[in-house]
Amino acid sequence: MTNQPPPIEGVRRSFVTARGVRFHVTESGPEDGRPVLALHGWPQHHWAYRNLLADPPPGLRIIAPDLPGYGWSGPAPHRWAKEDVVTDLVALMDAMGLERVLLVGHDWGGYIGHLLALRVPERIEGYLVLNIPHPWVTAKALAPHLWRFLLYQPFVASIGVLLQRYTPYLERVIFGVAAPKVDRATARVYAEAFRDPVVARTARDTYRTFLLREVRESARNPERRWSTVPTRALFAKDDTAIHASLAAAETAHADDYTLEIVDGGHFILDEQPEAVRAKLIALAEEVPAR
Repeated sequence: MTNQPPPIEGVRRSFVTARGVRFHVTESGPEDGRPVLALHGWPQHHWAYRNLLADPPPGLRIIAPDLPGYGWSGPAPHRWAKEDVVTDLVALMDAMGLERVLLVGHDWGGYIGHLLALRVPERIEGYLVLNIPHPWVTAKALAPHLWRFLLYQPFVASIGVLLQRYTPYLERVIFGVAAPKVDRATARVYAEAFRDPVVARTARDTYRTFLLREVRESARNPERRWSTVPTRALFAKDDTAIHASLAAAETAHADDYTLEIVDGGHFILDEQPEAVRAKLIALAEEVPAR
């Protein structure tokens, strides 16, 4: 892994320690602007939001932390149970003085964003979620799509450290096969970060905890909390890993949740940054700051 994160023009970088995690935080836009907390997924880091960071919409302060153990953030003091990461993020918001935010989340960052909105709805003004199932998916709805998860999750959960550190698995399989529209140079920027042993172990733990613990817990105790946060789901339909039906508005337990399906694949931030930007601007205009 390179010592320095990939350059993004005009950003501010800092390290913020919260709940034992040394978060690497990249931000842009006016320091007194309306804060937008942007959460990445696997196998990525804050650079997924480079287009928003390089050209923040007027009046918005884009804040993109590397999640615990990912990118240039320090390791998590846990095995990446998703509710533990939510607690980390609440602590980060406290440490940064972020009383309320607009929220954006993709992939695992999107799922964690849902949980964050359920945990502290009074602090989330609106949520833009990208290519991830919502937390109210039932086992019956999930069953026809399990094969998608089996394509990669058991490998990352078991031999993921070796795959990510010593093989071209991320570039050639995850991006090369599943996301051919993501160019090779972009895929390499992401893949290089996962050569780092801390990052590779974090990714392994993300999926290991999910498969060995969280799937079982979710089956026994499905999500019953109701979302009161205005939520706009943007889903690129040609997603090998996740089917759009798993983010359906009809099955969301929410006061205000909509789903828009667009062209493209799973890595919507890389493939369609302008669609994401437009949706964020629309959300900011729709939901007044409090």
